[in-house]
Amino acid sequence: MTLKSNDPLHGKTLEKILNYLLEYYKGWDDLGAKININCFNENPSIQSSLKFLRKTPWARKKVEDLYVYVSRGDKTQSSEL
Repeated sequence: MTLKSNDPLHGKTLEKILNYLLEYYKGWDDLGAKININCFNENPSIQSSLKFLRKTPWARKKVEDLYVYVSRGDKTQSSEL
């Protein structure tokens, strides 16, 4: 018997979460407006943002919390994310 985790972040990498949010918010501008951190507003890239988020727990928590909030309301989200 396989147990399914109730954690919405289970099995999700930070990169997949960030890419999902970028697609959901249609790019860096809107994501940066939603979460006002420099790695989203000043010369943003996936790699630089991941590097910052991995080193900065408070920023990562904001991104993860936004993902959980958005993904619960997004009924079109694929189960493989």
